[in-house]
Amino acid sequence: MSSRTCARYLEQVTASTAPAQQPQASKHWPASIYRRPDGALEQDISPTRIREILQAGEGELWVDIESTSMHQHALLEKVFGFHPLAIEDTLSPGTRVKFEEYDRYVFVVMAVIRFDEGTPEPWDLATSNMYFFLGKNFLVTVHALPSKSCSTVRERLMRSPELMARGAEMMMHNIIDQSVDAYFPLVEELNGLVDGLEERLFEQFDEKLIHEIFKAKRAAFSLRRHIGPMREVLNILTNRPCGYIRPETQLYYRDVYDHTIRITESVDTVRDLLAGVLETYLSQTSNRMNRVMKQLSIVATIALPLVVVGGIFGMNFSQMPWTHHPYGFYGALITMAAVSGIILWWLKKNRWL
Repeated sequence: MSSRTCARYLEQVTASTAPAQQPQASKHWPASIYRRPDGALEQDISPTRIREILQAGEGELWVDIESTSMHQHALLEKVFGFHPLAIEDTLSPGTRVKFEEYDRYVFVVMAVIRFDEGTPEPWDLATSNMYFFLGKNFLVTVHALPSKSCSTVRERLMRSPELMARGAEMMMHNIIDQSVDAYFPLVEELNGLVDGLEERLFEQFDEKLIHEIFKAKRAAFSLRRHIGPMREVLNILTNRPCGYIRPETQLYYRDVYDHTIRITESVDTVRDLLAGVLETYLSQTSNRMNRVMKQLSIVATIALPLVVVGGIFGMNFSQMPWTHHPYGFYGALITMAAVSGIILWWLKKNRWL
């Protein structure tokens, strides 16, 4: 959106705002909740009203912006005045998980991970980013996909508005806590899929199982790759002094940090299990190959005397024993069978069969 278009949009919103009452919510307005200093609650606030709240610096404000909406995303620059680099990050799905501190706010990026239900593969992960702008009395969340964590926290705040009195940093904590807790079912489901691979591996050997093992390893690696930086960000939020997070609130972030450690350990356990499954698969493959080679060797060993006796009696010499005997052919067959039987008895005696 150009600056001229954004300006016209804000002028239209300002012109449509009645001075005596809150205007009717527009579909271009982001979802928002504001707790006034007197404890009253406002919802779906207009951009003009958001600007007034920011200038007053009183109460607690939460604005939830969908980055896919051009009108809502323009508020990051035109109303909140965030840094252009931070705004640019909110439009990039590949932005890494990080923590950055600016003059009036801190900027936090976290990853939201789930299994991709749009593909037939059970191991495919879908990732998206959640962006937080935390200021003195405001919290702005930005996301491209619908956020279950934001919806849960919003419903909780609507039921208990007094929770907003604990500050904007506690609202951010609640959202991050909900998002991190959503990792636990993800890891449990991944663990269940690995257990299924183990059962299939021991019940019936399947050569195609190697593809699923490597897909599972890739999913576990991807999950670990996103959780690792998130743990570092929570470590900063927990231990680094910050003007927008009170020391007593950092204790709550420490609890979320502990959750990330547990999740990381669980993912590492899954990776160890997958390493064991892969090792078992390779061992079974080697054992099956050895069994086949053993069977082929037995067949070759038993067939060897047959070839030798047949070759001897097939030589073109005039003075060969049993060559002109009427039962010479049957004698050769009996000799072959006897030698093969002796070899079979010897193999069984030495437990090679």
